Amino acid sequence: MGVEDGTEPAGRHALVTGGGRGIGAAVSRALTRAGAVVTVLGRGQAALEAAVAAGDAAGYVRANATSEAEIAAALEAAEAARGPVSILVNNAGAAESAPFARTDRALWERMLAANLTSVFTVTRAVLPAMLGRGWGRVVNVASTAGLTGYPYVAAYVAAKHGVVGLTRALALECAKSAVTVNAVCPGYTETELLTGSFATIMAKTGRSEVEVRASFARSNPQGRLVSPAEVAATVLFLCGPATAAVNGQAIAVAGGEVM
Repeated sequence: MGVEDGTEPAGRHALVTGGGRGIGAAVSRALTRAGAVVTVLGRGQAALEAAVAAGDAAGYVRANATSEAEIAAALEAAEAARGPVSILVNNAGAAESAPFARTDRALWERMLAANLTSVFTVTRAVLPAMLGRGWGRVVNVASTAGLTGYPYVAAYVAAKHGVVGLTRALALECAKSAVTVNAVCPGYTETELLTGSFATIMAKTGRSEVEVRASFARSNPQGRLVSPAEVAATVLFLCGPATAAVNGQAIAVAGGEVM
């Protein structure tokens, strides 16, 4: 079982950015359990080391996903240790909120860099070799914010719309190869990032965590938050052996919030 008989992702080297926490950690775990050889990439060494220690990844590299030089060095190290990257999951990102009138240029640029430029930078480093080898999977973790609008996060919404647009453009460029490019768009997901948002809202409004959590859950017609494992299962599906014809899609994992 493995690369030779097309049972991907088994035997494939997968690079997961932002792979030490939240959705990235769940994706790394799912790919590893499916037989992929996973490298997690991020900036926080402790989280990356924990992923490897838990058996959710074969190794890690540290890099800022927006830095071409750091990504080039990290990719070289990862491929020297575990072979060419055939699966790329662009999960690194960040979220900050502010009314548009208080969204200054610095916040705008932080959100575009963390959520869109990071995808461009890492994909640009990995994709040409995938095309040269004749097989690859690129999965971009976007958001339902890439499919609809939300108030008070204009920069984040713009960046995630950009990720979906980039996904579609690259999918068409790669369509005559055996490389596919897709996006997964989670709704509000139970991660450290969302918990941080809860804390901010609680501090600003005086509402309890139960009240804040319930307000987020109401956006999902199922009345709940999405689990990282559910997002990871969709990423794994897109990396599987039966999805060669799935290309340029932005799949919402949000209980029916976006259709």
